[in-house]
Amino acid sequence: MAKPPLSPEALAALYGPHPSHFPPGGWEDESRHPAERLVKTHCCFCGQQCGIQLKVRQNQVIGFEPWEEFPFNRGMLCPKGVKRYLQSGHPDRLLDPLVRTEQGFRKAAWDEALDFTARRLREMQERYGKDAVAVYGGASLTTEKAYLLGKFARIALGTRHIDYNGRLCMVSAGTAYKLAFGVDRSPNPWSDIPKAQVLLVAGANIGECAPITTDYIWRCRDNGGRLIVVDPRMTPITRNADLYLPVRPGTDVVLLMGLLHVVLRDGLEDRDFISQHTEGFELVAESVRPYDPLTTAEITGVPPDAIEKAARWFGEAERAIALHARGIEHQSKGVENCLAIINLCLATGNIGREGASCMMITGQGNGQGGREHGQKCDQLPGQRSINDPEARSHVARVWGIDPAEIPQGGCTAVEIMEAIHRGEIKALLSICFNPLVSLPDAEFTAAALERLEFFGVVDFFLSETAHFADVVLAGSLHEEDEGVVANVEGRVLHIPKAVDPPGNARVDWTIYCDLARRLGKGQFFSYKSSREIFDE
Repeated sequence: MAKPPLSPEALAALYGPHPSHFPPGGWEDESRHPAERLVKTHCCFCGQQCGIQLKVRQNQVIGFEPWEEFPFNRGMLCPKGVKRYLQSGHPDRLLDPLVRTEQGFRKAAWDEALDFTARRLREMQERYGKDAVAVYGGASLTTEKAYLLGKFARIALGTRHIDYNGRLCMVSAGTAYKLAFGVDRSPNPWSDIPKAQVLLVAGANIGECAPITTDYIWRCRDNGGRLIVVDPRMTPITRNADLYLPVRPGTDVVLLMGLLHVVLRDGLEDRDFISQHTEGFELVAESVRPYDPLTTAEITGVPPDAIEKAARWFGEAERAIALHARGIEHQSKGVENCLAIINLCLATGNIGREGASCMMITGQGNGQGGREHGQKCDQLPGQRSINDPEARSHVARVWGIDPAEIPQGGCTAVEIMEAIHRGEIKALLSICFNPLVSLPDAEFTAAALERLEFFGVVDFFLSETAHFADVVLAGSLHEEDEGVVANVEGRVLHIPKAVDPPGNARVDWTIYCDLARRLGKGQFFSYKSSREIFDE
């Protein structure tokens, strides 16, 4: 069973996390030994993917410079972006594969670690069936890695159980946008934010979680725009709001329906837009009829006059934008919350125009691209549904297999843990996901990990989850491989390779290709570069 070989304190003492505030060589080293080159790339720590230039010397990232020409952040960086370059040379960085023993983790050669992993995965499937193995991915992987992981799960392992950590947050927004617009993308670029006359921010702690977006909001206000903030807490951005709606947790959908009620009651809807570009308006209008300001106030805790004012500001504006993030998405009714905010924009005609839209603030590094290319349990590459026969046939032709060989949809990220508890899933392979921290119930998650008969992790640090692993395969950072990502706007960005992985660490996609060869499916994973994965 997958249990930590030492106490959490002992593992933390050996593998971190330890603070590291200094670049390789210290702060003064660069003045004596300047960088050999600057590599234009992007910060990996959130979905904004701000432009940054990494300073490289002797295959090490030693610092950074602003990239002022990149249009999204124009050289600005938040504290996370300023420190992101320190990951590469961090003392806790994993430099070799690790294999768990009774005395702790020991370093292993790659052949030993990969042979052991492939053997255990094969044993689990021979004993319990293909679906006894599950795969976890992550939204911060490059799009090539996300694509490869889905292919690996479905061809190399033949399992239907693959999902990723974006399931916990952004998937509800993606589902709502696909239901409303047929595509999982924010309709407008961030450059439209300063052009809005009214900006409604719902469930988004922008000042701390998306600091560069704060600049866009300040420019909106400098242009005379009004700021409405919906949040149970007085977050930093709230202190500068023109109107603050302190919604009771879990009642966001009622508040948004109450706003639409006032819009329709006062005739502020755009009837021409509704008739020409929408369907189902009558059903939505009927659904919000009970939520007058007094009723809405009783449920949400927001004063009736504030509800009236917010609805009138949004409905009367020629150009209004609604920005939302995890606060309304990371709920059991996340899809309904997002649909409610979309309905408010549709009813007022605030969509598809400059300075008028609803927009989701994607959270993770490649949160947009990472959820489009097949590492979700219900999805094939290109946002294709795994249940669509035409989509299955198309992907099967690309992969060179029969459509019947593609497994059906499997469990979501949380459901995988539940299936482990039920004894249905016996082995798990995870990359770019720390479920012990990310999933809702840490005790439930830890108990599930302990029930696994095999647990493998690909990571560049020994995370809390990796403490439970039988094998940890030392993987790569953002700047140690070439690929593409999609940022919060849906802007596709190139990530050039700046340095090689340190020590004996390896580029992530090569690890999975080697595993596929050991599982007898190497003919489907004969890539020589990430560019070949991109082309496929």
